[in-house]
Amino acid sequence: MTLMIDHVKKQFGKHKAVDGVSLTVEKGSMFGMLGANGAGKTTTFRMILGLLDPTEGSVTWEGSPLSYKRTNLIGYLPEERGLYPKLTVEEQLLYLMRLKGMKKKEIIKSMREWLARFSVEEYENKKIEELSKGNQQKIQFIASVLHQPELLILDEPFSGLDPVNTDMLKDAVQDLQAAGTTIVFSSHQMRNVEELCEDLIMLKRGRAVLQGNLRDIKRSYGTKNVVIHSDHDLQFLESIQGVTNLEQTADGVTVQIKKEKVAEDLFYAIAEEGFVRKFEVEEPSLHDIFVDHAGGDTNE
Repeated sequence: MTLMIDHVKKQFGKHKAVDGVSLTVEKGSMFGMLGANGAGKTTTFRMILGLLDPTEGSVTWEGSPLSYKRTNLIGYLPEERGLYPKLTVEEQLLYLMRLKGMKKKEIIKSMREWLARFSVEEYENKKIEELSKGNQQKIQFIASVLHQPELLILDEPFSGLDPVNTDMLKDAVQDLQAAGTTIVFSSHQMRNVEELCEDLIMLKRGRAVLQGNLRDIKRSYGTKNVVIHSDHDLQFLESIQGVTNLEQTADGVTVQIKKEKVAEDLFYAIAEEGFVRKFEVEEPSLHDIFVDHAGGDTNE
């Protein structure tokens, strides 16, 4: 069961929302799609789901395009949340899951398991409009997974959640993947992508500007960070050849370098200053890479 996007383009008038994107997502994997607002992420999701037809190229799941007839195979959490405010949680989930072909008894059993997992079982008979935004988001997520989809599309699933609920949702997503669900999600929170995804694509103005295995991307990226914790004034490190940037932190400095050999020069330079609590060479964060590739593209 593979999701394949083959040289897909989507044009609205003269505007190219997606321009020649290709990717393959293997069964049971977790795939990240990154990009600033207007990069083409949501348009790509809508083409995967069959809500939009590509101008060029093809999108297939198990070798065939998705359509309404196969909606029971798919789960979708849109960035624009869309629950019926006057319905209770039970009424909402019963309605949506009956559209997926589930039976009432099956829906109720699974619903109560998910409500208990997200610590919102007391809201079963509450109207959606009576819930906080965070709890509404939990119900929206439950609506996207209650029918045990084979392919799950999550558009900004962690947006607006506090750290506790973010971790709760991440645990659920990882359990779904472990059970065999193929997951594609977008997020502006780079730390979540780093924790969950092995492979990703980064879009800018509809084009892929970075794509592949996250570990390989980090290793091949020219810049590395050296984290130094010390009580000494380390501003002088900025003058060492090969240092491209230095930022003060609460515990010391983070120094950006292009070659690992420079880290050795840094180490010997600070050894003369006295005690250093931490000296660590790190791969660049996904945040750094994202800013470097998508910098300046932040609006529709």
